[in-house]
Amino acid sequence: MDSRPPIAAIGRADLQERRAAIVGAEGHEKGDMATGGLLIVESLAAHGIDRVFCVPGESYLGLLDALYEHRASIDTVVCRHESGAGFMALADARLTGRPGMACVSRGPGASNAVIAVHTAQQDGVPFILLIGQVSTGDLRRDAFQEIDYGRMFGGLAKWTVEITDPARIPEAMLRAFQVATTGVPGPVVIAVPEDVLTASAARVPPLRSSSVRCPPEQSGIEAIETLLGRARRPLLLAGSAIDRPGGRAALLAAAERWALPVLVAFRRHDLFPNHHPLYAGEMGLANPPEQMAVLDECDLLLVAGARLSDITTQGYRFPMATGAGPKLIHVHSDPAVIGTHFPTDLALACDPAATLAALAESKAGGSIERSEWCARVAHERYKIARPRMFDVDDGIPFESVVARIAGHLPSDAIVTVDAGTFGAPVYRLIRFAGEQRLLAPISGAMGFGVPAAVAAGLRAPERTILCFVGDGGFLMTGNELAVAKERNLPLKVVLSENGVYGSIRIHQARDYPGRFVGTGFVNPDLAMIGAAFGFAVSRLSTPSDLDRLPALLAAEGPQFIIVDTSVEAVMPATAAQGDRSVL
Repeated sequence: MDSRPPIAAIGRADLQERRAAIVGAEGHEKGDMATGGLLIVESLAAHGIDRVFCVPGESYLGLLDALYEHRASIDTVVCRHESGAGFMALADARLTGRPGMACVSRGPGASNAVIAVHTAQQDGVPFILLIGQVSTGDLRRDAFQEIDYGRMFGGLAKWTVEITDPARIPEAMLRAFQVATTGVPGPVVIAVPEDVLTASAARVPPLRSSSVRCPPEQSGIEAIETLLGRARRPLLLAGSAIDRPGGRAALLAAAERWALPVLVAFRRHDLFPNHHPLYAGEMGLANPPEQMAVLDECDLLLVAGARLSDITTQGYRFPMATGAGPKLIHVHSDPAVIGTHFPTDLALACDPAATLAALAESKAGGSIERSEWCARVAHERYKIARPRMFDVDDGIPFESVVARIAGHLPSDAIVTVDAGTFGAPVYRLIRFAGEQRLLAPISGAMGFGVPAAVAAGLRAPERTILCFVGDGGFLMTGNELAVAKERNLPLKVVLSENGVYGSIRIHQARDYPGRFVGTGFVNPDLAMIGAAFGFAVSRLSTPSDLDRLPALLAAEGPQFIIVDTSVEAVMPATAAQGDRSVL
């Protein structure tokens, strides 16, 4: 970012003297000078950041010291692994709409946090990763734990910057927040050498820009109305850009005004009430052929705030990429994602939520001829949402667990789901509605569930936080329950235990029948682990034990529910069909 020579490195013996020169006895900055660390923290505060997640490192002690000064307004959450810290930041961003903030040390710390950067990019979540870097005098000299982060994150982050001049910090922070939140939200990586964090610079008011607004033009609204008015079998596909204040209400109102069946993008079930007659379900990893046969009959697809990725389009086949497909209207605030895989009949680079709100206020409306179409689409969704019966003897079908929980899920619940086979029935059987929220990794990253639940508990301690996780994913980041213990968070964790990486075993059974290797493992005593983190532990081993679930969910305090889960219940059907929906 800065072509000028780097500032002189500050040795460790100089730190206390330098800090004393600009900080008074009471710990406040003197005059118009501030440390680089304090300039960063003041920018965070100006952008509404009230929580950061970190694993500490000596490379950013200057930033930690600045966070100490602001400890009354910014909560510093100490995590046990950088991947957990990153996942927590992403879940927090999903709940607040503000960029999630994680701080890690150089080298190993940054490497451990890569999974969060990838997940933020895939999920379209605003995220800022701040990395303490080696001193400026050691840059590009293969110093201890040095990495060139521009090269490391070049294909993942929306922007990567290394700040070598403390005077440039306000400008860099301004750009970081703007890039992370504009267009398709995503990750920004900021590397700051340790001596820059402790060096002094002129104090300036934190820079903050207004949000970029892309209101729809009236001509665009009228064009959509014209196409909708001519359509007999339209569909509306809603994506992550609707997940903002007023977005859900606008989506519901527009769907009802125009009699539009609503599909939601991958793992975005909480955008539209799932019990509503116009709810058409999710565009998931592998929708049933019967459902797709009906959806293929649509003559108009209105995409609002979604990217037409491989999953959303069922392998780039829906809608058809030729002229034989339906008319396509794509509305997104980022023009870069429009028309990339499918030709559009109408392309609008504007706010999807505002567009839906305008359509909801339209004097026009849906035709009565659509009632049969809406019923057919809804019927296919209801077929998917029916729980199945199983005849197995190797444990409890996890689908039965989810079905029982679905009938007793509190109206304020925030549900977090890790990646794995166990999660598939969550998306099929739980009917999200109202204030209920779903936090699941669009990227399919294992290890997301527990950190996301902890972050949700910190953000909304008064609400019911329910985490679904498998034994594979739990042992990746389950140590973050230490934060739940520290903060007395009454999380409800439902852990599926079967000693198998289930989704991979299913594909293995399909492609290499009977040749199972590398997909089984032996667990430690998970009950003891749950108890060590301060949870009340229960184990469900037989179908009759499911009767205990309502009471366990309603119980006070943290609950750790282990389910001895059947592998047979998922293996035969999914292996035979080559079902990708278990991932």
